[in-house]
Amino acid sequence: MQNKSIKLRVVFMGTSSFADTILAALITEKYNLISVYTQGDKKVGRTQKLQKTAVKITAENNKIPVYSPIKFGEKEIQELKDQKPDLLIVAAYGKILPQAVLDLPGFGAINVHASLLPHYRGPSPIQNSILDGGKETGVTIMLMDNGIDTGEILSQEKIEILPNETSVELSDKMAKQSIPLLLDTIFLWVERKISPKPQDNTSASLCQLIERSDGKIVWLNDAQAIYDQYRAFYSWPGIFTYWQRSDTNLRIKINKLSLGKNLSFGNYQLGEVFRSNEKVAVQAGVGIIFLEEIQLEGKSNLKIDDFLNGNPSFVGSILK
Repeated sequence: MQNKSIKLRVVFMGTSSFADTILAALITEKYNLISVYTQGDKKVGRTQKLQKTAVKITAENNKIPVYSPIKFGEKEIQELKDQKPDLLIVAAYGKILPQAVLDLPGFGAINVHASLLPHYRGPSPIQNSILDGGKETGVTIMLMDNGIDTGEILSQEKIEILPNETSVELSDKMAKQSIPLLLDTIFLWVERKISPKPQDNTSASLCQLIERSDGKIVWLNDAQAIYDQYRAFYSWPGIFTYWQRSDTNLRIKINKLSLGKNLSFGNYQLGEVFRSNEKVAVQAGVGIIFLEEIQLEGKSNLKIDDFLNGNPSFVGSILK
């Protein structure tokens, strides 16, 4: 039924693990992928070793030509034009495509966006849906225009957000659930059996690129909001706070915590660390959080009991 779609000359553009899951599915379905575009190799970790994107690794393993242009100037656009693509499939690419690129393929450019547009337009829809305490999100397949996720909608599917789900887990689930929707939508679009629908711009919301500083914990917030921040930023940038030890202000990353949403243990100050039976808790605006694994900047991740063995004064301190 989808043979016509498979024979199309398809260019895939994506970067993240979300995009890699979709690329792998297109390869499994034997789509005619003539090239893959992804972000360039980036330096990571303390060693600053260059690392390829997941999409690049998958493409190379399947002998698909890979391109990583810094921008789409005349040379890069002509290079893409020479490939004679029939369709662009884009997922979490991380670059804005100029109209000259979008106009090249006869069937246009289809984008897989991880929200129910027009909600959460922009680069961080999964994280923002969790930050806002959402219980539902979804995937939108849309035709791309030169705006930020403003194109006409081809199809959508709702997806539940589980209470303890991290952005990594939700992203993986959404990518997998988007695959059958994408494949069906491509076929219907190529066969002209589906009509694009404009978005309702009056109900649109925009999410910004996440920065490292966004992981700073505000202890005035309630425990549920802090827990949602932890879930949203689980992979990057993580959440952190500051601990005043002697005359030094130390940055502490909280790598694992649990929620005491409705618990209260007396007159503790905001950000105060205290013991609750066998657990180590921190007072939030409403409720508490339990610390399970933390990491001083430049040091190794430690379970909270191991950290306290070397830093007993941590209990009773006020985190900022």
